[in-house]
Amino acid sequence: MASKKKSDSPRKLNLGCGRDVRAGWINLDAMALPGVDVVADLSLCATTPLPFEDGSMDEFLLSHLIEHIAQPLPLMQELWRIAKPGARMQIRVPHGAHDDAWTDPTHVKPYFARSFGYFSQPWYWRADYGYRGDWQPELVTYSVPRRRFAGQMPAQILEQIDALRNVVQEMIVDLVAVKPLRQPKKELMQAANIKISLVE
Repeated sequence: MASKKKSDSPRKLNLGCGRDVRAGWINLDAMALPGVDVVADLSLCATTPLPFEDGSMDEFLLSHLIEHIAQPLPLMQELWRIAKPGARMQIRVPHGAHDDAWTDPTHVKPYFARSFGYFSQPWYWRADYGYRGDWQPELVTYSVPRRRFAGQMPAQILEQIDALRNVVQEMIVDLVAVKPLRQPKKELMQAANIKISLVE
């Protein structure tokens, strides 16, 4: 069996990497920090395309990045442009009802589980804001402290997430690029699955 060529390896983009430089990934940041491969300002995606070809990326990581972007739709549309059909994306973000979403003065937007539906097309069945990307949220993982919730049923934990502050330590959202673009139709809307993860 022939060995896999380097050019055939999955192309993975670590966006807003900061100091979290990852081997095997294209590390992108707004600053030319050590280990950064590509310097680009992700807040300018509406006017400045990223330096990648259409349909060229297999995987994306946005770890504690998107809450810093005032206008996320141009960014998500640009990432959809460079994504291969079925490309995977993981977004890690503070939950909107946690103090971490607000204490950092560079955070400009809170996120909740349903927020990510707006990165798909079907959710625009009521209004057209010009967004032309289609990322289907598949799984939302709520990371909650084990010491507080051990022994509780998921339904009990979900009730507290909806009613209280500072329950979810981190929200992890897995999405997939849908190509071609779906129609903005209510009947095509799909809710993501929800998972509870107990963390130390």
